[in-house]
Amino acid sequence: MAKKNDTGFQSSAGLMRYFDTENEKGVRISPRAVIGIAIGLIAIVLLLNVLAPL
Repeated sequence: MAKKNDTGFQSSAGLMRYFDTENEKGVRISPRAVIGIAIGLIAIVLLLNVLAPL
């Protein structure tokens, strides 16, 4: 008979513990800043496309 491999929870427990901790050393960017940067980059690309088309 085939062995039943039921180690799903134990193997994912390390990942859950890893992602549960917060790293205070990294750069913190607010979600609004990320959206603002994305919109700004889109505007720059659109302006460059209009002003200097390939």
